[in-house]
Amino acid sequence: MEKKLSIMEKISYGAGAVGKDMVYALTATYVLYYYQDLLGINPVYMGVILLAARVFDAFNDPIMGIIVAKTKTRFGRFRPWLLIGTLLNSVFLILLFAVPAGVNAGGLVAYAAVIYIMWGTTYTMMDIPYWSMVPAFTDVGKERENVSAMARSCAGAGSALIQIFTMMIVPAIGAIGLDATKSAMDRFGVTEVTDKLVTTVTEINGFFWIAVIVAVIFLVTTLMTCINIKEKSTVEMEAASVGQMFKALISNDQAMVVVVTIVLVNTAFYITSNLVIYFFKYDFGGNDWNSNYTLFNMFGGAVQILSMMILFPILRKFFNLIKLFKISLLMSIVGYGTLLLIAFTAMNNVFILFVPGLFIFAANGLLTVMTTVFLANTVDYGEVKNGRRDESVIFSMQTFVVKLASGVAALVASIALAVFNISDVTEAAESVGSGSVIGLRLVMVIVPVVGLFIALFVFGKKYILTDEKLKELTKK
Repeated sequence: MEKKLSIMEKISYGAGAVGKDMVYALTATYVLYYYQDLLGINPVYMGVILLAARVFDAFNDPIMGIIVAKTKTRFGRFRPWLLIGTLLNSVFLILLFAVPAGVNAGGLVAYAAVIYIMWGTTYTMMDIPYWSMVPAFTDVGKERENVSAMARSCAGAGSALIQIFTMMIVPAIGAIGLDATKSAMDRFGVTEVTDKLVTTVTEINGFFWIAVIVAVIFLVTTLMTCINIKEKSTVEMEAASVGQMFKALISNDQAMVVVVTIVLVNTAFYITSNLVIYFFKYDFGGNDWNSNYTLFNMFGGAVQILSMMILFPILRKFFNLIKLFKISLLMSIVGYGTLLLIAFTAMNNVFILFVPGLFIFAANGLLTVMTTVFLANTVDYGEVKNGRRDESVIFSMQTFVVKLASGVAALVASIALAVFNISDVTEAAESVGSGSVIGLRLVMVIVPVVGLFIALFVFGKKYILTDEKLKELTKK
């Protein structure tokens, strides 16, 4: 009988998910704001860069899978790449938020493109082995399912921590030391000092230091995983090519349904996460917009974590997964509708935004857990239907489709910022016109709602793996 995992092993694996998703959330949420709003890159250029990097990942992910599968060391095949990828990714994370002095507009675009693509490549270098190593230290059955679910919850917690604390910490550490601020201004060739400029430079400094802090946490949590998780030498890993991915999807209609749903749901939420900071800065406004934004994210992050760890197990006792998934999608749609109504009232209190935030963040937490479960179910379905178990192929798609959704969302957000002329580093927030503000609200709410409705329709019509059907598949 195999030895069961210890509490320390479970904590160590979960800690790795917290660190790596803090890194991912920092870039997915703030890299557009950093380069476009603070440094002045054309938003469309930045959107194209973010999407192109995700398309590149379509080929990068399976290549990394092949490299990991062929790796054989005395430390195992997964942990060496997990550690190497983390070290390199930490460096590129810091470089991403540390633009060199004297870079012109064209150079800034080139720098952003090269460093972001390298960041994405090195993130894949550690992300693929992290999720692929689960069979290497767990037993088939409940233990593996519980560890996978726990790690996904920890990943969600890591993302939530970034949402909660980033804009709380950035202004504080960015303002430490007048000399640091002056040095940063010299770095960007600034001669005329204004209040807005001081604020902008403070944020630029702050993002550099938050990247350093997150990189350190990333390294520490990955080391916990590498030190305390021992691989079983007998475990083999099948690497999926791009062709195998699409072949598996085409031959497995249920996997296709889940993948399309994941893309739609994640694109909707990423559009909001990319634009909500602009909503607070240029629409909700006020001198204390940063505090309101931080308070809103603190509430939302807490709701998201609690929904994954507490609300989901409770609701699961009363609803099957399919019904709960549909309820969660409707929750998020109701939240967006409420947000739109509130946005067209005289907004003067951030606490009123907690009402739509409760629905949206809770739904996001629930949906994050369930999409992983649904994807696992499609593996069993594919084995019965096609006589082939494409486990590694199907799960290779999960990382890619989430990245693809973040890239598409960033492009949509970038186009919206350009079309509505929102956020110009040379102007004060008060100068943004009412038409621009209305456009921001509509893109931030209507586009995600359309995506969620399509997801609800596609999933409701095409997903057939009910509890009864799964029991039938298990018997076969």
